[in-house]
Amino acid sequence: MSRVSLDELERLAVAALRRAGASDLQAQATAAALVRADAAGLPSHGVSRVPMYVAHLKHGRVDGNAEPAAHSARASAVLVDARCGFAFAACNLAISEAMERARETGVGVAAVTNSHHFGAAALPLEAVARAGMVGLAMGNSPAAMPAWGGRRPLFGTNPIAAAFPRCGHAPVVIDLSLSEVARGKIMVAAKQGTPIPLGWALDEAGQPTTDAQAALRGSMLPAGGVKGAMLALMVELLVTSLAGAQFGAEADSFFEDAGNRPRIGQLFLVLDPGAFAGSQVFADRVEALLDAMLGDEGTRLPGARRETAQVEAAASGVDVPEVLWRDLQSLAGQEVGAQL
Repeated sequence: MSRVSLDELERLAVAALRRAGASDLQAQATAAALVRADAAGLPSHGVSRVPMYVAHLKHGRVDGNAEPAAHSARASAVLVDARCGFAFAACNLAISEAMERARETGVGVAAVTNSHHFGAAALPLEAVARAGMVGLAMGNSPAAMPAWGGRRPLFGTNPIAAAFPRCGHAPVVIDLSLSEVARGKIMVAAKQGTPIPLGWALDEAGQPTTDAQAALRGSMLPAGGVKGAMLALMVELLVTSLAGAQFGAEADSFFEDAGNRPRIGQLFLVLDPGAFAGSQVFADRVEALLDAMLGDEGTRLPGARRETAQVEAAASGVDVPEVLWRDLQSLAGQEVGAQL
């Protein structure tokens, strides 16, 4: 492992993306989001994605020069077109637009279309919580799960997230995908030749399997059975029908270098507590519930580990596997082993 500062890691990620054809806007927004994920202790959504993103640029799956644009239809709603660029610049614009509308009307909703992988769903909501507002996020992804009772992958893992601000404390952050387990765990088992537990996936024939290779050829199972499947359907409908985005089944896998432009969607909802029962009532109710939760021994608040990880990473950086570190340097055009 190499211990790398966040600034250095971001500079390297920006350089790699720029070298592959991304504009300053696309490279900087993407690198910043990936490094935030690493800092939050989510390396699966961090700079480990840079080689995949570089491959997508080189194969035309992403427009590296795209400039997202907002198209407003109503006072509280806005559509943001990512224009087939990376998702992060478009999501930043969507959050900004939704927050502005929430300040004016109490509610702001932004849908993103023609988008790409948007990483850890909760991270774009940090700005919302810092502004004292509630944020919700969701998005679809390339097909990985069948509809309930089916066997053909139709829905993505379709993450959902929420952030609730607190006075004088880090926000409560909830972030989850709707599959029983992350696809990455099945990929690791396949590489290691180890079995997976029943209930994680189906094979190509739609039968439960413990064979990781068969699972990769088949489909993931939703968290919570039929309830998770229904939530995945809700997300799929919301982010595609409102945004005019493609279904997960119309988008080629992110794990393939070549393929189509995914053109998937995201949706962000921002609520100003002051427009409802009032900011103080909101704060009091939140703290009352959290106090009750923490009064039960062993309970921890969602998002607490991420907050601790971010503080530590800001002070001392993050660990980057040597293979990934060398890959990033090579993609950035740096001499392997050299410092930026």
